[in-house]
Amino acid sequence: MSQQFPNFESSEFLERHIQSTLAFYAPRVFAKEGGFYGCFRDDGSCYDPDVRQLVASCRYVFNYATAYRLYGEAMHLEWAKWGLNYLQTAHKQTNGAYVWQIEKGVITDNRVMAYGHAFVLLAAASCLQAGIQEAARIIDETYNFLERYFWDETGGAYFDERDASLATLSDYRGQNANMHMCEALLAAWAVSGQARYLDRAEQLAHRFAFELASQSEGKIWEHYDADWHVDMEFNIDKPNDRYKPWGFQPGHQMEWAKLLLILHEARPDEKWVSKAKSLFDQAMEMGWDKTYGGLVYGVGPDGTVCASEKYFWVQSESLAAAWRLYDVTGEEAYRQHYTEIWRWSWTYLIDHEYGAWFRVRNRDGSKAGDKKSPLGKTDYHTMGAVWDVLSHMNKTES
Repeated sequence: MSQQFPNFESSEFLERHIQSTLAFYAPRVFAKEGGFYGCFRDDGSCYDPDVRQLVASCRYVFNYATAYRLYGEAMHLEWAKWGLNYLQTAHKQTNGAYVWQIEKGVITDNRVMAYGHAFVLLAAASCLQAGIQEAARIIDETYNFLERYFWDETGGAYFDERDASLATLSDYRGQNANMHMCEALLAAWAVSGQARYLDRAEQLAHRFAFELASQSEGKIWEHYDADWHVDMEFNIDKPNDRYKPWGFQPGHQMEWAKLLLILHEARPDEKWVSKAKSLFDQAMEMGWDKTYGGLVYGVGPDGTVCASEKYFWVQSESLAAAWRLYDVTGEEAYRQHYTEIWRWSWTYLIDHEYGAWFRVRNRDGSKAGDKKSPLGKTDYHTMGAVWDVLSHMNKTES
C-alpha cells in the first residue's frame, strides 16, 4: 500500500507545520538566565543548557520576530526582544564585535566571524520588520562594523574571520558567510528601503554566482584563497565538516538560487532567473540520490558523492527554491521537484512524534543519532523555507 501524504501545496498544511515546529521549542527553549537554550535531543530534552552560540542566538530571534509579525502572539514579541537584548548584552563586545560562543556566562570562543555577523544583521532586520524600533540602530551599526573590518573592496566580497582584537585577519575566504550576508542584506533592504543594502546584496550575488562560479564550471565552490582563487585543497579531508565542508554543496547551490530569485523580485533581471535555474538544475542532477531519494550533502568536482548524509537544511532550502522557480517560471518540473523533496523529508526527516525536523539522516534515511538540534540548529531553515513558500502561495491565492 502506497504511503499517504498531506497536500504540500496547501497553505493550511504549511501553517500547521509551522505551528508544530514552534511547539517543539516552546516553552523549553526560553532561558531565564539569559538567551535561549539549544542542544535538544529528539524528545526535547536539553543535553547542554549552559552554552550559547552566536548563530543560534540570532536564529531564535529571527524565528520569534517572524512568528510575531505573522501571527501576533505577544509571547513571540517578548522572546524576540529577549533574544535581541541577549545579543547586545552578552555576545556584543566593547569593540563592536559579537563573540562566537559563551558558556555559563563566560566567553569560550572569541572569534569574530562574518558568518555570525550576517545573522546579527538578519536578526535585527527581522525585529525591525516586527516593529521593534531599536533594531534599526543595530542594523546600521552592524553594517558599518562589517564595512570597516570585513569588506574586501578589491575582492568584491566579505572576509571571513578575525581574532578577538580585530587586528589579525585569516587568509581563508569562503562563500558561506557571503551567501548569508546576501540573505541578511536583502532582509535589511526590505525593511529599511536603504539602497546600500540592496546594492551590496546584488554585488555579492553577481560576484559569487557569475564571476567566481566561472572558475568552477558555473557552480559555486565553497572555499577560496586570500586572492579569491578557488581553493580545491581546503578541508579536502573533511567533506562532512559542518560549516566548511569540502566539495560542491547541493544545498548551497539551492540557497543561492533562492536568493537570486529574491533579488529578481527587487530588481527584475532575467539573468537572475536563468542563473537560479542553472544552479537548481545542476544541484538536482549531481545531488539527488537516485537510489534512496533526498539530496546528499556533498559532491566532489568529478561528480562522485563525497558526503552522502541527508541534512534537514539542504532539503528545506531546496523545496523553497523549487517553489520559487515554479512561481516565477510556471514550469511543472519545479513543482514536481517541490513535491518529491517534501515527500522524502516527510518520510525521513520530520519528527511526527515530537515535532520539528531531525538534523541529519543516513543515506538510506535511517537514524543518525538522537541530537535533533545541536548548537546552531533552531529550525530557522525549515520555518524560513515554509514561510517563504507561504508568501508566494498567498500571493497566488489572493
